[in-house]
Amino acid sequence: MADSGWSTDTGEAVYRSRDPVRNFRLRVHLQRVSSCNLLLYQSAPQLVNDLIDLGTFNPPTSASEHLRKGEDEEEVVIGWQEKLFSQFEVDLYQNESACQTPLDHQYRQEILKLEASGGRRNRRIFTYTDSDRYTNLEEHSQKMTTSDSEVPSFLVERMANVRRRRQDRRGLEGGILKSRIITWEPSEEFIKSNHVINTPLQTMYIMADLGPYGKLGQRDYEQVLCTLKVDSNGVITVKPDFTDNRGPYRIVTEGEKQELWKYTIKNVSSPAQREEEEREQRVFKDLYGRHKEYLSSLVGSDFEMAVPGSLRLFVNGEVVSAQGYEYDNLYVHFFVELPEYWSSPSYQQLSGVTQTCVTKSVGMDEVAYFSYPFTFEASFFHDTEALEDLSQWPVLYLEVISLDFWQRYRVEGYGSIVLPTAPGSHTITASTWRPVELGTLAELRRFFIGGSLELEDLSYVRIPGTFKGDRLSRFGFRSKTTGSVTFRFNCLQQSMAFLESGSTWKKMQSVLEGIGRFSQQNNIFNVLEAFQRARRRMQEAQVNLPEDLVSS
Repeated sequence: MADSGWSTDTGEAVYRSRDPVRNFRLRVHLQRVSSCNLLLYQSAPQLVNDLIDLGTFNPPTSASEHLRKGEDEEEVVIGWQEKLFSQFEVDLYQNESACQTPLDHQYRQEILKLEASGGRRNRRIFTYTDSDRYTNLEEHSQKMTTSDSEVPSFLVERMANVRRRRQDRRGLEGGILKSRIITWEPSEEFIKSNHVINTPLQTMYIMADLGPYGKLGQRDYEQVLCTLKVDSNGVITVKPDFTDNRGPYRIVTEGEKQELWKYTIKNVSSPAQREEEEREQRVFKDLYGRHKEYLSSLVGSDFEMAVPGSLRLFVNGEVVSAQGYEYDNLYVHFFVELPEYWSSPSYQQLSGVTQTCVTKSVGMDEVAYFSYPFTFEASFFHDTEALEDLSQWPVLYLEVISLDFWQRYRVEGYGSIVLPTAPGSHTITASTWRPVELGTLAELRRFFIGGSLELEDLSYVRIPGTFKGDRLSRFGFRSKTTGSVTFRFNCLQQSMAFLESGSTWKKMQSVLEGIGRFSQQNNIFNVLEAFQRARRRMQEAQVNLPEDLVSS
């Protein structure tokens, strides 16, 4: 029968298993393919046509040849972290003076027991487990490239020094933390030693002693057949992959007399019985149920409901960016004003200041990106009469300030935003302005000394909440349009009225829709009013022009 082709893909394969790794079993078959038995792998018709029957010249088989055939072929079933000693280790650990560690003495006792019971069951195939010296040296001497002059990088050195294979880390007793979660002042050595992912990992090497006849036990002839790695998540890495439906792997030894070896690796782990699978499913179900109960005890099973007759507003906001301002190094000061019948918890902070941000050129604009988050909660307590006063909604006032190298600050603009009345995500850009003085002296003072006209009350940007009159006059107040600030809001509303289908819910819905239309109409009315004022000024200017300019 013709021999199948060789497997040339020696890359690693990754598997995932939920079964305990102690049930993992491999069957490794190793066989020498030399010039004396290459004829065994040719097809029978080819032997009949091309070769002369030399059976009459074959000498009788001797006992030494039987022994040699045993050394040419071997098959072993190996379990996870099962130790199979090599001839070198047998010769080494029989000498008590060579044992230096407790593990060495343990290996010596096991070897003596094996020798007393008839010797090893393996000859060429052996293993190195996670605790052996070879595993440590192999991890430290791994290369990233095939170059002989490779210089290991900093990351390679750190990965070589990190012990990533230990899975015997015990949990914290009683759930008490033994170390600090956050290190506020990390040292340089702490940063270097903790930036590498430390995944518990165990390693095992399946080896072969490919030495010539009668010379087993020399380290120069050791070859790695397979590398196995298992982490704490049940991920199994096999290099090279199993040869289930493929040809065997080949190894060509170096030296004066090159020899060819082939080997196969097969997964012979016993499948789980149905009863074991059902028992495992029950254990997992019980484990997940207990974990769910534990999480419920931390979070609580009762959903926090709003007080009847109230509307709760939750806002998760972000100061996204500011653009179009005269100076650099900007920061934004903002606060939320709550109208009548609105309140917030005593611990709630309704104001904030962003970090100072340097602007960045984006097209024709200079933009400062803050990405400053903030959150607050407010409640509106209403009854049938107070529900009519819900036309006023919380307002966010903002002030943009610049700060230069000499600690000179300048007010760059004031603005305001009516918080969105609809739940969901909203992105709103607020235009700003600042008060100005007539003449160049004020601009020179602003440029060289810093400082400018400021509002004593930021609520003057809109109609102040303390204003009780019918008309608010800003006659003689001079201002200048500056840049704009972009906000992002994620709003959530909660009220028992949303669960009702009666008149209270309809009234609440109509009031909220009215607030939205009212805020939009206010913006439109402001634009129309400004346009009408500008038109009247143009008409007055045309009336006051000299007649000769008008006629021309």
